[in-house]
Amino acid sequence: PATRPLAPSRLGEEPAVLSPAGADDVRFRRGRIVHRLLQLLPELPVARRAAAARRFLADPAHGLDATAREALAAEVLAVLADAAFAPIFAPGSRAEVPIAGLVGQVAVSGQIDRLAIGSEEILAVDFKTNRAPPAAPETAAPAYLAQMAAYRALLRRAFPGRRVRTALVWTDGPRLMALPDALLDRHLPARLDSDPSTT
Repeated sequence: PATRPLAPSRLGEEPAVLSPAGADDVRFRRGRIVHRLLQLLPELPVARRAAAARRFLADPAHGLDATAREALAAEVLAVLADAAFAPIFAPGSRAEVPIAGLVGQVAVSGQIDRLAIGSEEILAVDFKTNRAPPAAPETAAPAYLAQMAAYRALLRRAFPGRRVRTALVWTDGPRLMALPDALLDRHLPARLDSDPSTT
């Protein structure tokens, strides 16, 4: 059968986006700022990250007072320093890595937000910016779990013999959420094309 591109709209309903107006305005802007910092800071030596974060946050366009700037910088730097996920933000890790291939009958084409390639382990992370974080991986949107399951399948094929770990970074927090292999196994989109409910 013909392959079709992997898209969240075909993998399950995505959770509601936080509104950029009203009560959600601060969370929306904050999430975008955190996402940007998590893209920029890993490219710098560890010793320069704190100062760079504070300079970035001091831009009047962000509309943050001194207390908010310090709190946000501390939260982002804590994520970068998390021992379990330090490799994803360490020098040598890569940002916005294209990935494509077949998973079962599904053509996957996407972009991994952060990818760390080690001699024994691969770590892939996707950022979720303007979404409310779930309490546990099991309650994350099925579309996200299918996306990461597909990425994991392609990375396993590209790097045989190496363990592949995946995680989501919820910038409304910010929070790092590791995705267990058993959970992703249940969300592989291998049979989407044979399921008429997905058309």
